[in-house]
Amino acid sequence: MNSIVNLPLGPLMADVSGLSLTTEERRFLQQPALGAVILFSRNFESPAQLRNLINEIKQLRSPSLLIAVDQEGGRVQRFREHFVALPPLLSLGTDIRADPENAVQRAYSAARLMALELRKFGIDFSFAPVLDIANPKSQIIGDRGFHEHPDCITQLASAYIDGMMSAGMQATGKHFPGHGGVVEDSHLETPSDQRSFEEILRSDLKPYRQLGNQLAAVMTAHIAFPNIDQDLPTFSSFWIQKVLRQSLGFNGLVFSDDLTMKGAEVAGSPTQRANKALAAGCDMVLICNDPDSARSVASDLGENQAVNQPRLQRMRGKDIPTEVDEITKLRNAIVV
Repeated sequence: MNSIVNLPLGPLMADVSGLSLTTEERRFLQQPALGAVILFSRNFESPAQLRNLINEIKQLRSPSLLIAVDQEGGRVQRFREHFVALPPLLSLGTDIRADPENAVQRAYSAARLMALELRKFGIDFSFAPVLDIANPKSQIIGDRGFHEHPDCITQLASAYIDGMMSAGMQATGKHFPGHGGVVEDSHLETPSDQRSFEEILRSDLKPYRQLGNQLAAVMTAHIAFPNIDQDLPTFSSFWIQKVLRQSLGFNGLVFSDDLTMKGAEVAGSPTQRANKALAAGCDMVLICNDPDSARSVASDLGENQAVNQPRLQRMRGKDIPTEVDEITKLRNAIVV
């Protein structure tokens, strides 16, 4: 294996192809532009294999690359075998009106369970929770959101974030400023939300305003808001700097959503997308499931990108002592 490279974390998050690193991937992950790795279902075969892969990645650099995964629950849970089947967030909010105490406790327990399972392997964070308005017509959000009412989302998400943090994991709210107002899937096209800023402010933005002090990070959405700004939020200084930073007072990390999604193609080539997202105020950009583009972007970004290291390092997971049978107790606590 190559010797450890001493480098600050860069602004690019990318993925790897399989169950262990290839020689080429080791070299790639040691490039200055890299700062994090996102794992997918194809990267898991067994607990021992996952632990070895993560150790491989962590031993490449100092400080070590951050490691992330999408482990929301429901439809979006990358690791399933040997992991507890997590409920979709919407199921956690179904009884918020009738029994708010139980709903809040289940949200806390589901998040703590998710985070404890991932932290056992050294995974730093999951991209969670989803703060989008739950919309049954949405092709991409659907039951991934807690509730259709922003105040209920805030109440449940606050407990969920507390559960993650209690297990040593920081939270990422997504998809800013809100994906629940459109039907289309931004993985496949660029959705267009025709609402006014005042409408967004009264609904989708409320959780971000109320949870800003709890969230360590936010992930942007690839959605057009033609009546508000000409750029998608991922590429918009209006959305990131003026709204998120100045108006909402958010001081945490800003991730782009995956720049290989169809919804982001309006901003040009992968490198153009990355540069535009970083210029707008994103701290870290994602290039997933397209190794050629990831390598091209890493090369083009080089080592001249100023990255806020404290924001990045805040995402690093912490080891928290737990009870031997706590996973079983938490699993029983989230059963409906």
